[in-house]
Order: sequence, then structure tokens, then C-alpha cells
Amino acid sequence: MKSLVSYYSRTSTTKKLAESIAENIGADVEEIIPKVNYQGKIGYARAGKQALQEKIVEIEEPKHDPQEYDVVYLGTPVWASKSATPLISYIKQNEGKFKNVKFFATSAGGGGFDSTFLQLEKFTNVKPQATLGLTSKDVKKDLYLDQLADFIRG
Repeated sequence: MKSLVSYYSRTSTTKKLAESIAENIGADVEEIIPKVNYQGKIGYARAGKQALQEKIVEIEEPKHDPQEYDVVYLGTPVWASKSATPLISYIKQNEGKFKNVKFFATSAGGGGFDSTFLQLEKFTNVKPQATLGLTSKDVKKDLYLDQLADFIRG
């Protein structure tokens, strides 16, 4: 089965999880790079505001076409109980190209996963085969490997 792991990561926590998924399943990786700066305190505030608005932002041109994959893993940090806007922008840019999806998210506070996954389902218009929500702390300390195995099998 041909798989793609597409993700956005502001602080590298979601990136670490995405790379772990890709390594475990031999998937191609698509890092979503926004043309908006989300670094620092101002970037953090901008991120939360845009997430609440579900704002579509400009992103760098993706290298992979999700339509060419059997399953696409979509990863995001949780911003204000929603997906990061760069991932939503990626999904909108590739509307109708997702056959099967799995969603994963990281959250500093450990909440907002259900609302984030519902939002991703709404935008992809595809019910996920599996979801995985992890705290940033668990990802940083590698306390997620059992959950990751279940997610990949799901």
C-alpha cells in the first residue's frame, strides 16, 4: 500500500511524530510549509486567531499528489481546539484527492483532539480510518510507541 505522511509543525513536535510514522510504514513525507510566519509570540497569537477563523493561507507548492496514494496520514498541532491553518490550506488545495485518511495531532495541553479530528473530517470529506492524539510531552519523551503501533494498524 502506497502511503503519504503530510503534516505541518510549528515547533517540530508534530514533525517528530510524522517522521516516526513515515519510518515505520515506509511512506513518502510532505512537510507543509506556510508562507506566513508563525514563530515567536506574535506568530503564536496569529496562529490561534487564524485557526479560530479557519483561515486559508498560502503554502509552498507540495511535492507529492495525494491522489497517487492509497492512504494519506494528515498531521497537525492543535491550535485553539482546531487544526493548524497550513494543514487546512493543504487540504483545500488538494480537495477531492483523498481516498483514505488517518489523522494525527499533537497538543501542548493535551486537549482539543476530538474537535480537530472532526474539523479535518469536514474538510477532507473522508471518514478517517484511525486517529491519534498525543501530548507534546509524550512525543518529546518517546512515550507513544504502543499507541503509534495501534494507529498504524488501524
